[in-house]
Amino acid sequence: MGSGRVRRAGRAAALIAIVAAVACGVLLGVWRPWVPAVGDSSVLASEESAAIAPTPLVLPEHPRVLVFGDSWTYGSAASEPTLGYAYVLADLIDGETIVDGVRGSGYLKPGIDGPDFGDRIAALDPELDPDLVIIQGSINDHKLGSVGYRDAVTSAWDALAATYPDAPIVVLGPAPHVLPVGAGTIRIDHDLEAIAAARGWWYISPVQDEWITEQNYLDVIDVEVGKRHPSTAGHRYLAEKVAAALADIEAAPVTEAGGAESTPGQ
Repeated sequence: MGSGRVRRAGRAAALIAIVAAVACGVLLGVWRPWVPAVGDSSVLASEESAAIAPTPLVLPEHPRVLVFGDSWTYGSAASEPTLGYAYVLADLIDGETIVDGVRGSGYLKPGIDGPDFGDRIAALDPELDPDLVIIQGSINDHKLGSVGYRDAVTSAWDALAATYPDAPIVVLGPAPHVLPVGAGTIRIDHDLEAIAAARGWWYISPVQDEWITEQNYLDVIDVEVGKRHPSTAGHRYLAEKVAAALADIEAAPVTEAGGAESTPGQ
């Protein structure tokens, strides 16, 4: 009986070791620190079930685009703010961009030159009549936690949609200013993606699409004078990535339900 117990214990120990090895292999195979962490499966399932297929994006030949965001949209760290990605984007899409960027501004955090996103949206001119609205960022909320964040985003987006009811809205998520991507930025990226999906809005994720990596980080981000904002060359690179993402959205196949498939940059 003693030897039987030893064999059973040995088999149990071997089974535990195999399970642990498989678990480690799975973690090593799929974990990427720059991609949003997988949350509770029931939460993810509910978000996926609530997702609405986005409407195909159709823009005129020379679109008029409102680009709304934070310091990256403002053009911080470019040799001139007008060399920021939001301005450069105009030529790349053969259109016009109306740039509304406030340094330091977020959905919860007031900016240096103006208030938070919600108050800024409330002050937008409804007569602008853009063909497209791009709302960018923001990483500025990454230290403020999750409490009240989704409510602030929802309220701001409700106001934006009411101000420009005929304009499609594309959400440009936060781009990492440091690597590895911080947990706060990952949470924001996940939250914005989920809320956009529930509305049927297109979402562009520089984090998940790995626009900024260890290989190009110093080519894109000015870590000295620019205080971890895009350099002039970095802003051009971002403009090119945004233009390419918009082109992917326009070219996205239409589903049977009349919506469009997938997300850009995949």
